[in-house]
Amino acid sequence: MDVPKGKLIIIGGAVDMGSNVSAQEHILQPDYIKFFEKGILRRIITESAKHEGSRVEVITTASQIPELVGEEYIKSFNQLNVEHVNVLHIKSREDAANEEYLDRIRKADVVMFSGGDQLRLTAIFGGTQFLQILKQRYQKEHFVIAGTSAGAAAASTHMIYRGQSNEALVKGEVQITAGLGFIDGVIVDTHFVQRGRIGRLFYAVASNPGILGIGLGEDAGLLITEGNVMEAIGSGLIILVDGKSIVETNIYDVEIGSPVSIENLKVHVMSIFDKYELHQHRMVIKKAVKLEEGVFLTVPDTNDLQ
Repeated sequence: MDVPKGKLIIIGGAVDMGSNVSAQEHILQPDYIKFFEKGILRRIITESAKHEGSRVEVITTASQIPELVGEEYIKSFNQLNVEHVNVLHIKSREDAANEEYLDRIRKADVVMFSGGDQLRLTAIFGGTQFLQILKQRYQKEHFVIAGTSAGAAAASTHMIYRGQSNEALVKGEVQITAGLGFIDGVIVDTHFVQRGRIGRLFYAVASNPGILGIGLGEDAGLLITEGNVMEAIGSGLIILVDGKSIVETNIYDVEIGSPVSIENLKVHVMSIFDKYELHQHRMVIKKAVKLEEGVFLTVPDTNDLQ
């Protein structure tokens, strides 16, 4: 399998603009949109080959209020001294085939998927030339793909698109479909800590123990390089759920609507600067030395991932 030259950044988000909260609520309360991940947005620009000179394209397809979301992203990136920021309001598969849009993503240095409804992303971009160009550039070029909330949930080959948190460990409650496929071997859930979604990630991993579950808290993200090394960024927490050590589960025996049992599920918790090597399933926790009040220096572990 080829090692991608590009970088993938997935973010837990701060606001869900999809089906979990009504569009009307967002329209009436536009101030509810907060970019808590501004520190992460800066990291996105730092990781881009051209830094502040990068050409950024924001894709608002997942959102029900794309114009408002696009304006906020332009403002946020402009505050980071990034001037070349544009928005692609792609609302249909026909839009995704627009030659102007295809040319713009060929020229972009960073593509950012906003939050909302991840099923809109897969239904509109699945099988398109637009998605093919993104994948090719991610594999062959120093190109950054970032996604927050729905944009993060859709980034992997497998995607959770439905499932109430309070009933997640009941067979049939969690619905999984194909994602955009920028990274394989994982499944991503967002707003993870704040919305108590650990049960549905447990279920997703129990249904396919070969994939690693990634639960991204708000203002938390992962920088993924070479399709393998994942570094925690942002101030929030990331929960990893590893099902490879599962001894037994009854998920394949019980009836639809019945609770699911899982034995020996492994869980890791990551915070800023921690790293996880996906292929070897190895985690390195960064050590911090206090220099003065509120100032810490991170010290690489002697066994740090290369």
